[in-house]
Amino acid sequence: MTTDKGTGDIVVVRDDAIYYYGANGRGTCYAYEGPKKLVSTFGKYVALLSSPQISPPNKSNALRRFGGSQADDLFNTSTFALLDTDLKYIAYSESLVAQVKSLFIEWGDVFLLTLDGKLFRYHERPLQQKLDILYQRNLYVLAISLAQKAGVDASQRNVILRKYGDYLYQKGDFDTAMQQYLKAIDNTEPSQVIRKFLDTQRIHNLIEYLEELHEHDKATVDHTTLLLNCYAKLKDTAKLETFIKSGNNFDLDTAISMCRQGGYYEQAVYLAKKHGEHELVVDILMEDSKNYEDALAYIWRLEPDMAYPNLMKYARVLLEHCPRDTTQLFIDYYTGQYRLQKDTIVPTPPVPQGAAASAVQNLTSFIPLPYRQTPAVPSPATAGNQQLSDAQTAEAEAAGPPREYNIPKPRTAFSSFVDHSVEFVTFLEACLEQDCIVEGDKIDLYTTLFEMYLETAGGKKSPEKEEWENKAKRLIEGQNIPIDTSNVLLLSHLSNFRDGTILVREQQGLRFDIFRSYTSANDTAGAIKALKKYGPEEPQLYPAALAYFTSSPRILQEAGDELDVVLKRIDDDGLMAPLQNRRLIDSYRSETEAKRKEINELGTKPAVFQARRCSACGGNLDLPTVHFLCKHSFHQRCLNQVNDAVECPICATQNATIRAIRKAQEESADRHDMFQDALQRSRDKFGTISEFFGRGVMSVPTSD
Repeated sequence: MTTDKGTGDIVVVRDDAIYYYGANGRGTCYAYEGPKKLVSTFGKYVALLSSPQISPPNKSNALRRFGGSQADDLFNTSTFALLDTDLKYIAYSESLVAQVKSLFIEWGDVFLLTLDGKLFRYHERPLQQKLDILYQRNLYVLAISLAQKAGVDASQRNVILRKYGDYLYQKGDFDTAMQQYLKAIDNTEPSQVIRKFLDTQRIHNLIEYLEELHEHDKATVDHTTLLLNCYAKLKDTAKLETFIKSGNNFDLDTAISMCRQGGYYEQAVYLAKKHGEHELVVDILMEDSKNYEDALAYIWRLEPDMAYPNLMKYARVLLEHCPRDTTQLFIDYYTGQYRLQKDTIVPTPPVPQGAAASAVQNLTSFIPLPYRQTPAVPSPATAGNQQLSDAQTAEAEAAGPPREYNIPKPRTAFSSFVDHSVEFVTFLEACLEQDCIVEGDKIDLYTTLFEMYLETAGGKKSPEKEEWENKAKRLIEGQNIPIDTSNVLLLSHLSNFRDGTILVREQQGLRFDIFRSYTSANDTAGAIKALKKYGPEEPQLYPAALAYFTSSPRILQEAGDELDVVLKRIDDDGLMAPLQNRRLIDSYRSETEAKRKEINELGTKPAVFQARRCSACGGNLDLPTVHFLCKHSFHQRCLNQVNDAVECPICATQNATIRAIRKAQEESADRHDMFQDALQRSRDKFGTISEFFGRGVMSVPTSD
């Protein structure tokens, strides 16, 4: 019996066990069989000296006595042991041949005094030596307990855990080994563990370790990538969703990128929305999910400064798939009426638990997008985590008054409506309905709207074409319309919109040009209509009409009785010289017909050349001879020309003069200002008109 100085308990040793007695009575006991001779406490150890076992007498004892007392001493050894009762292991054990007289503690060591006068001293080893001994014997559990009892720091305990994990890994106990690595995760290089579990068969252990790294904020971008790849390989959507909702610190860009690559678009949207990455949300919905309606709805929920760049980035695609809603969003934003959309909430009726037992949780329940219809029967997990736990999104509506923001110029939206003319017209018309429009923007809007009316009309057939052309006409007929006249003329000409050209010329008093536009197009009915409309105010149109009506038999036939009306008006108003000039006109016509007949014969009948002398040298003609259709003949040597483009030298000067005159007439044919100026200054109006008529000013180009 002895006393534990540390606790004050009484230690009693018997043959079967060691007993502790305290103030409250009997305490714990530890089984340790064998006769005990001496006992003492040494720090945390119990020092025991066990007596030798006494065997019953038998024949072997008689044989031993034959050897004498020395043989007896060999078989009657004592055992000295140090026991750690807390950790329940034998720290030291030794067999002693000599009988021990005394056991005592002094100077921090244990001393044994034997009967033969020998003194043995026992000194406790340092902790590291103890651990090394346990490592050699693969007693890692005991080493861990010993280190904890000794109060070593966490880094040293983690070294033991890591060694224990390596030992279990070598034995093939991968699950238990991973548990040790997880306990030592704070002081372990992750790559050392990860390399051991890269095999596909141990992917679950790898996932467990990577998840723990994220829990301890020790994960890098590569660790996040590897973990998400593992989820994707196992197609474990549930764990993936749990991970991204866990709130662990991980690289956001890597996580979103891996979700997009693996086809987990809803999870990628959830992450982007959770971290306020609005551009990424729209990009995923547009580029990956192809969910254009949700993308548009999400844009509509953003603040103006965030909504505008996303809208402009995907405007053409949104107009292609959601034309009506996208156009409305453009109208709201560019007219200063942009409002954030909010969800209208309606209660969800309760459903039986069994009806949704097999439903899979969907992350879209965490993303309340307008126009998104949530499932009619949500799963339990969804119902528990959904932000709108007892309600569903029914529809979206405008929330609050319009936001204040800088309204962009309408011109910035024009390029977005390429190939969407109807939506573009709707947008332009809505913008023009606003009262406060900057003058420069108003010009752009009116001009572009006029162009779109004409472009749309060009792709339609009657009666739709006439309807769009009437819209264009009403637009430029309005008061204070800031469209430049040159733009109207150009656009009307490019679109063959004659009403636009006529209207501009009417507004500028260019009635003669209106009439000429009809005559140049050989539109006899239009020319007669213009003559009746503008003739009373512009009398000089009647001589021009007379020239047009008499320009060809076909036109004369189309004019019909209108020719008599024109002649009567010219005669009554004295717009031309007396009608005796009709005789001159007839002579010109007969001469013209003769020339045409001659030209026709030259082109269809053979020509006969009867000249006998050279027109150049006067000598008799001999071969080789060159004949011209003008009836002049020459020696080939007298022409001094070797190419085929040869011209009669006698008629060349006259022909050049005629060509020059014709060229001058063609160049001055479009100089209408020169004709009008000469007509205003002339006293003989008919003479002036006749002169310019001869120059070709009022000639009508013939169609091939």
